[in-house]
Amino acid sequence: MQEEAIYAAIEPHIRNGHLACGDALAAAERLNVKPIEIGRLCDARDIRIVNCQLGCFGTQRKRDR
Repeated sequence: MQEEAIYAAIEPHIRNGHLACGDALAAAERLNVKPIEIGRLCDARDIRIVNCQLGCFGTQRKRDR
């Protein structure tokens, strides 16, 4: 799948350069791509994944939203 199509799917969920893990996983499922593809795109565009459901990434405080 093209990077721009993936970005278009996650862009509405990006807040202050952060994307919630749940939103990333939901987008991957909707687009039928592996979550790592979402992660690579986020890395390339300096988008941080937050509120990781596995506890691997940081949490986002309400004031950051």
